[in-house]
Amino acid sequence: MSFSHAGRTLRKVAVIGSGQIGPDIALYFSKVLSPDGVKIVVVDVAADAIAKGRGKFEKKVQKGVESGAFTPEQQQQMNAAMTWTTDYQAIAGADLVVEAATENKDLKGRIFTQVEALVGEDAILVSNSSHLEPEVIFAASRKKDRTGVVHYFFPAERNLMVEVVPGKDTAAATTRWLMSFYEAIGKVPIQVKSRYGYALDPVFEGLFYACALLAEAGIGTTKQIDQVCRQTFKMGVGSFTAMNLTGGNPITAVGLDNYTTKINAWYRTPQSLKDRVAQKANWEVPGRDEKIEVPEALAAQIRDALLGAYFGICGEVLDAGLCTLADLNLGIETALDMKPAFTYMNEIGTAKALALVQAYAKSQTGFPVPRCIEEHGRSNKPFEIPVVLRDDRDGVAVLTIRRPKVLNALDQGVFEELRTRFQQCAADPKVAGIVLTGFGKKAFVSGADVNFLAKITGPAQGEQTSRASQLCVDAIEDVQKPTVCALNGLAFGGGIETAMACEVRIARKGLKVLAGQPEANLGIIPGAGGTQRLPRLIGIEAAAGMLRTCRPVSSEQACKLGLISEEVDGDLVDRAIAIARELAAGKRKRQKLAMGPMANVPTSLPTVEIGHLSRRVDEILGKAILGGARMELRAGIAFEAKCFGEVCGTEDMRIGVDNFVKNGPKAKAAFVHR
Repeated sequence: MSFSHAGRTLRKVAVIGSGQIGPDIALYFSKVLSPDGVKIVVVDVAADAIAKGRGKFEKKVQKGVESGAFTPEQQQQMNAAMTWTTDYQAIAGADLVVEAATENKDLKGRIFTQVEALVGEDAILVSNSSHLEPEVIFAASRKKDRTGVVHYFFPAERNLMVEVVPGKDTAAATTRWLMSFYEAIGKVPIQVKSRYGYALDPVFEGLFYACALLAEAGIGTTKQIDQVCRQTFKMGVGSFTAMNLTGGNPITAVGLDNYTTKINAWYRTPQSLKDRVAQKANWEVPGRDEKIEVPEALAAQIRDALLGAYFGICGEVLDAGLCTLADLNLGIETALDMKPAFTYMNEIGTAKALALVQAYAKSQTGFPVPRCIEEHGRSNKPFEIPVVLRDDRDGVAVLTIRRPKVLNALDQGVFEELRTRFQQCAADPKVAGIVLTGFGKKAFVSGADVNFLAKITGPAQGEQTSRASQLCVDAIEDVQKPTVCALNGLAFGGGIETAMACEVRIARKGLKVLAGQPEANLGIIPGAGGTQRLPRLIGIEAAAGMLRTCRPVSSEQACKLGLISEEVDGDLVDRAIAIARELAAGKRKRQKLAMGPMANVPTSLPTVEIGHLSRRVDEILGKAILGGARMELRAGIAFEAKCFGEVCGTEDMRIGVDNFVKNGPKAKAAFVHR
């Protein structure tokens, strides 16, 4: 058995190092690859490290069983996939090797020299370094084109972020495969250029350094600074606590001194950190339930200093061109669990952000004011932070919705960005076709962001909200170039409504749950064209059944109904690109949706069992389906918006949305049918 992806097959994966992070990397691999029969080998020269790593692995898997994250069958499968050994020969034949040994360039170099003698020419070799450049790690490697850094973050089995850092000799195909592979197994990869520390550690360690400087200056205690830091950046824990939890004092002490020459002169290892390392001591931080008193004036002083440092650090990373703004913002939010810098600057105003950075730079020798913050701050212009990413591939623009934290859910900002991206592609003479897909493998789009629905106060605002979304989806449908939607995972609510505006839809094969219109569960109806396009695609009766019962369909059912044209057992986006090219070249018949009224519209809908769902909402939903079917498509869509507004005036809409926000999607709302 094996796991195949993008032209490569994995039968064995090796993890070298059974210290703090290696067992966690192995745990994630065992979770996602053991169902395909892939063997995971963990190697360490120290027998006690292997024993501790195995114990840590098994303890975490057992906790997963107790919490319901894993079934006993999964536990057995994951344990059976693992080999823990001090014998390097066990690496032989591995298709992917991830080194997670101590952060020492000479040690890493020796390890990979040994590894290259044991694996095939096609094996990919990566280092989970946190700082060292791939050119340094792989300086002595014989075949550098298949090497690179993949930087995991604590805890590696749960933190989804990885930085993929190619070296100057890394083949572009290797980088592409690593990015695609990590996305396929559920991680969130960002590509980062090679520089010591990469993109995210200078943010983590730089903010810690700013905290340490405040403590050394006597501006606050480590407990006070830690608390203000956590509150300011919406972090789970403050910088000092994070350093304790990750055991990061020694590596940060080395990293900060290297940043002095690798990044800028502001960075250095503070004496307080040197002392902690020498004493092997943790920082004094707030206890779990301890309340720390910080006078507001002191809190404001600490907050302003940390904001100035944080914004400046992140701006320097962007100025250095290490990654895109969108990737940096996502990386900070995902890897470091803190409010992303550029979102934060937009919220407070970039002029204020610039003032904070300038004030911090004035107080700190060697601290630069980044060019990007100066340029935006002078005119108080917000940063553009895209979540719909464009990648042109030989005349086909691939648009990817990337909001992994909410499974690519849509809000009005994302709808607007989709409209802009499609219109840009439509106007670009170099683009012959457009492919729309979602990031990851779980969801194309999980639906609408319920938080923006919860803000609707009545019928007028409801109709206006629906109409705003509809106009963005209509803009997708208006594009005359071929448009293909590649459904990489489930498409609920606004997700499938957006997909239906594309000319062709395809999906990954074997998805047990692909598409659904679950709006009635929330006490609302579809508001982005679902009541009109779905009947025109699969027929009124089948569409009404999906809309009124909220029952989703599998990819196989969707194909039989005509909601998608095919299931794909291979690279979904590559197939979508091929279809777009066929349509553009006239080799495939165009499939644009008919814009006129539907024929043979019944006077009423068949009786269906709606269970606990609101009868009042169902009545309005039926009116939208039948009334709109008798109209031209665009008139029907506008009629849907009126019906959506009507629903927003019901008691059941408020009950349904409130229930979802408070209790989650699985809790049934107690509708009153009015």
